[in-house]
Amino acid sequence: MIRIIYILQKINNGIAVIAGLALLACITLIIADIFLREIGISFSGSEEISGYVMAAVTSWGICYGLTAKAHVRIDFLREKGNLLISSVFDLMALAALSYVAVYLADYAIPVLSKTLKSGALSNTAMEVPLYLPQSVWLAGWIWLAISSSLLLIISMILVIQGKYEVVDKAIGTGGDL
Repeated sequence: MIRIIYILQKINNGIAVIAGLALLACITLIIADIFLREIGISFSGSEEISGYVMAAVTSWGICYGLTAKAHVRIDFLREKGNLLISSVFDLMALAALSYVAVYLADYAIPVLSKTLKSGALSNTAMEVPLYLPQSVWLAGWIWLAISSSLLLIISMILVIQGKYEVVDKAIGTGGDL
C-alpha cells in the first residue's frame, strides 16, 4: 500500500513539473507579446491561452498539493490528540477533499459533453474548439478524484491496521514516507 502512495507521489511530482513548464511557456508568450507590441507587432490570443493554461494547471496542480501535503489545514485540534485522533482528523480532511474532487469531476463531465455535442468554439478571434481546454481541465479533476479516493482508501486501511505513524506521514503533517 505504501508503494501505491509512492507511485501517486511520483506521478503528481511529474504533473507539477509539466504544469510549471506550461506556466513558464505562458509567461514567455505574454512577455513576447508585450515586447512585440512595443515595436508595432502583436499577435492576439496570449490572454486566452493563458486562461486555458491557468484552468488546467489549477485542476492538475491540486493533485500535486494532495501528495505533497501542501493543502492548508486548520489542525489545532489535531495536534492536541494522540496519533489515533490525528489520523481520524486526517481521514476527515481527506474525505472532504475526496468528496469535493468527485463532485467537481462529476459536474465537469456534462460541461465537456455539452461542448462536444454543440461543437462550441471560443468567442474570440482564435475560435478555439472548447473541448480541447475543457478536456485537459476535466482530466485534472478526474485525476484528483482518483488520487484522493485511492489515498483515502489506503489511509483508512492503515488506520484499521493501527499504523497511525504511517498515516501521519502519508496524509498528515508528519515527515515524508
